[in-house]
Amino acid sequence: MIITSTENKVWQEGKTTEKKGIELTFGEKGQEIRGFGTCFSELSALALNELDISEKEAILDELFGKDGCNFNYCRTPIGASDFATDFYSYNETPGDYEMKNFSIERDRKLLLPLILEGVKRQDEMQMFASPWCPPLWLKTHPVYSYGVFNKTEENYRAYALYFKKYVEEYLKNGVPLVHVHPQNEPCSNQVFPSCVWHGDELTEFIGGYLGPALDGTGVDVFYGTINGPEGGDRYAWTKYCHYLGQAMKDENARKYIKGVGYQWAGKFAVPQTRDDFPNLEIIQTESECGDGANTWERMMEVFGLMRHYFRFGVSAYVYWNLALKKDQPSTWGWKQNSLVSVHNGKATYTPEYYLMKHFSHFIKRGAHYVKLNGEYASGCAAFENPDGTRVVVAYNPYENEQTITIEGKSYTLPVNSVNTIVID
Repeated sequence: MIITSTENKVWQEGKTTEKKGIELTFGEKGQEIRGFGTCFSELSALALNELDISEKEAILDELFGKDGCNFNYCRTPIGASDFATDFYSYNETPGDYEMKNFSIERDRKLLLPLILEGVKRQDEMQMFASPWCPPLWLKTHPVYSYGVFNKTEENYRAYALYFKKYVEEYLKNGVPLVHVHPQNEPCSNQVFPSCVWHGDELTEFIGGYLGPALDGTGVDVFYGTINGPEGGDRYAWTKYCHYLGQAMKDENARKYIKGVGYQWAGKFAVPQTRDDFPNLEIIQTESECGDGANTWERMMEVFGLMRHYFRFGVSAYVYWNLALKKDQPSTWGWKQNSLVSVHNGKATYTPEYYLMKHFSHFIKRGAHYVKLNGEYASGCAAFENPDGTRVVVAYNPYENEQTITIEGKSYTLPVNSVNTIVID
């Protein structure tokens, strides 16, 4: 079977052909696959809330149900991301080191209801979370954007307790958290909620405070979400050796680090991580988000990102914006792509939605990445499901049809297309 999507015809049954094409053969198995998913945000919830209830329900069924995208591994922010309606944390009472005023009450309005809609449709759902910014009184300057953590022992302990309170509250409310990351994009000062952490600081926080605080909760610590190495001399301290490489040389931190998450420029550290730590789980935590135009050309570029991450050993791929209103900017003004675009009370599935579905609908948890051999291997990503079926996702960026042959069957890849081949 082959399912084909082009810009004008999506999710069509494709063609086999008698013509022999470029021969591809299966090689050795790689990493086990945890899953695919998307990220929850307040702005996504607001976009879906503009729809009629029947259309909203159908979209949620399609994203999280087993007959649709079957998303089973998703991300949520701890406090505000740049796609919250405004900036916030769960405790803005200065000096509350015992976190007596910690509260997730705000999340009950938009974020938690959306998450739980996904959870009820997906019995295999796993969730992970990270903060974009700590409470302001734990930073050297009380601002959400830019800045650094005020790294005292008292503050470290309070922040670890903040994580523990979050984990306990979210688990109690039915969110199947499996791990947390200490910071979103710690390599960069940003105009949205952010906090720069150097590698030695993350190492100290994980090994001495966060890891021990979460011990016994059933929720693991993953290192990340790392957005480096960044380019340029002023980011010379964001290399792999300064972050995960350094943390894994510290025995206190290493015993708590169960995996690592990368996004954006972090993709350049994935091969080094796999070389050094072949048994450490690597996940991709945020697909690069485009400019809000949701073009087919951009979708084809994202296929290349997905192929890179899987080729070098990730177990999961997570899309960023679940849904946005058309031309909806973030709280700092950047328009971004989404899986679902809402305009005038109507929803449209975007090209990147179909790209994700070409993977996530067919590739099951517990599958393994499989290396392909042949002159078209760089245009494909292959997997073997637990039941033995094999899945090849192939794109064609060329200006003429391509034909590939796998185990004696040939398949036509239309111009500018994404295709999924399932071999029983």
